[in-house]
Amino acid sequence: VQLQASGGGLVQPGSSLRLSCAASGSTLDDYAIGWFRQAPGKEREGVSCITRAEGITQYVDSVKGRFTISRDNAKNTVYLQMSSLKPEDTAVYYCAAVKRSFHNRDSCPKNATPYDYWGQGTLVTVSS
Repeated sequence: VQLQASGGGLVQPGSSLRLSCAASGSTLDDYAIGWFRQAPGKEREGVSCITRAEGITQYVDSVKGRFTISRDNAKNTVYLQMSSLKPEDTAVYYCAAVKRSFHNRDSCPKNATPYDYWGQGTLVTVSS
């Protein structure tokens, strides 16, 4: 699976952005997808993830109510809609995929270790 993240940019606080993670080489139907971010001088942080089947979602506390992850399997793409952006959201955002079996189809890992496939990252800068 090859992942291509896009949609980053420079925005003012309070603005919105939608990140996209487009997959090629395989369908995403059997994959849980996670969004991670890494700010300068900080460790990579899990932001959100979505399961392969029912689209169950999880979010880190700092983005709950502001970010929404969704998937469109027909387009083989996962989105991260970000609203009410804050300067502390500034980071390089990465999407990642991990294949999930029927047994664990309703969960998605919050940490980076289980993810096998990574996109190249897209920079989000929130500044006035």
